[in-house]
Amino acid sequence: MKKTTVINSDLSRVIAQMGHFDTLAVGDAGMPVPAGTEKIDLAVTKNLPSFIDVLKNILSELQVQRIFLAEEMKTQNPKQLTAVKELLPDVEIQFIPHDQMKADLSKAHAFVRTGEMTPYSNIILESGVTF
Repeated sequence: MKKTTVINSDLSRVIAQMGHFDTLAVGDAGMPVPAGTEKIDLAVTKNLPSFIDVLKNILSELQVQRIFLAEEMKTQNPKQLTAVKELLPDVEIQFIPHDQMKADLSKAHAFVRTGEMTPYSNIILESGVTF
């Protein structure tokens, strides 16, 4: 049995298969996922699990060099933006329009769906290297 913190088998597999510059997306329960993108659905009910709890879990195993957030998060969900910045204080943030984020999901290795019910609680994580 795994000793590390990501015990969801699909999520663990996707993280293990990622290379430099690959992306993994995490988002709220309402984010539309392109048909060709793997969806790892962790949502149980409203707000369970939360976006931040899932992000913390993923960050325990994934080396991240850059993140992409929706420009709209700045005004529509500043509390979530603050929480993301606290988790990733030294990681470059690139803000993009929400419509671009939805389109960019087609290039992600997977989309992790949480039970989050706050607007624009979505992130694309770009994998870094550990050496």
